[in-house]
Amino acid sequence: MKKSNRRYREDLSETPDWLREKKCPQKSKYLAGKRIMPKGITGKEKLSALVEEVFLAYNSARLKEGCKLFVDKMLEPDVTIGMSLAGALTPAGLGCSCVIPLIKAGFVDWIVATGANLYHDLHFAFNFPVHVGSHLLDDTDLRQNDIVRIYDVLLGYSDCLMATDEILRNILVQPEFQKEMGTAELHHLLGKYAAEWERKAGLKDVSVLAAAYRCGVPCYTSSPGDSTIGMNFAGVELRGNKLRVNPSIDVNETTSFVLAAKRGGGKSAVMLMGGGSPKNFMLQTEPQIQEVLRIKEFGQDYFFQVTDARPDTGGLSGATPHEAVSWGKVDPDRLPDAVVCYTDTTIALPIIAHYALAKHPKRKLRRLYDQRPQTVKALIKEYFTHNKVKMLDGSDPVLD
Repeated sequence: MKKSNRRYREDLSETPDWLREKKCPQKSKYLAGKRIMPKGITGKEKLSALVEEVFLAYNSARLKEGCKLFVDKMLEPDVTIGMSLAGALTPAGLGCSCVIPLIKAGFVDWIVATGANLYHDLHFAFNFPVHVGSHLLDDTDLRQNDIVRIYDVLLGYSDCLMATDEILRNILVQPEFQKEMGTAELHHLLGKYAAEWERKAGLKDVSVLAAAYRCGVPCYTSSPGDSTIGMNFAGVELRGNKLRVNPSIDVNETTSFVLAAKRGGGKSAVMLMGGGSPKNFMLQTEPQIQEVLRIKEFGQDYFFQVTDARPDTGGLSGATPHEAVSWGKVDPDRLPDAVVCYTDTTIALPIIAHYALAKHPKRKLRRLYDQRPQTVKALIKEYFTHNKVKMLDGSDPVLD
């Protein structure tokens, strides 16, 4: 029996003639990846170790690749990082738990968010509670009981939503808002008030707008009228308020950040949490440079997206970085540094934030909000230099 077993093992170790004769010049390259045989989980592992040792395939592997791309390359000192936020992330607490720590660590340099994310952020600044609930509730009964539902997040209609609106309207009619501005300035001013509300309530680091104000991180929204903030400044306009939001200011400012990063010898990165309009607004900076302003450029250097949208429906939310190459949004030479993870952002973002904060030291705050006049001026100068055009009235541009 022992001899027979030994012979059986020897037979298994022998390579068949047909396989030995087959030419496989690339086989070792394809099988160069880490062998999949993780140790059993004990419950004592650090999250970063779990990501590196257990996230080995499918979207867990894509999440690991995204975490490592963020930490190993995107967080280099010369990289300017834009983060987009789509979906109801702030009412789910992701602003407090993830976005604010990333802002304070210098891991996010500029933000494009849905207006709804920034509006619901104000509940936290004003100390109005948002509650864990259920998605299985009777919505007619919720309405009769003055409750609003965002899937399984619950908040009071009168004592949260309408109370937030009342404070917001009182802020929007203050003297500093009585002019035309872009959404970065609008949200910076709102952030100043949010920071003061935090202070008065004895709260610390609960509002994204307040944290962005303190750290000089400009916050944009691609659809200013498509949120309750927009609804409220439209409402006070009926009473004669002079606030006017000009989206062209936003387009030029965000574009100038990307161009300044490249012209300064650095790189530009996008971290896209969800898809939708914020994703497009962030990525359109490169086509604005190349297609509209006719300035030679090649696309974003680093691309990391978390999305639950499929690419085959044709929507921007699911569009891949490979497709973005055709628009000039992503540098084709940098596609190895492009990662898409198909999962829920509320699962991925806490893991990404934890991994980054555990693995990388804080970066110096770039304070792009304060640099807007300089970066836009440089953008304008390069535009006119490349295109040899005059102002629409026929005059020469003033570039100094």
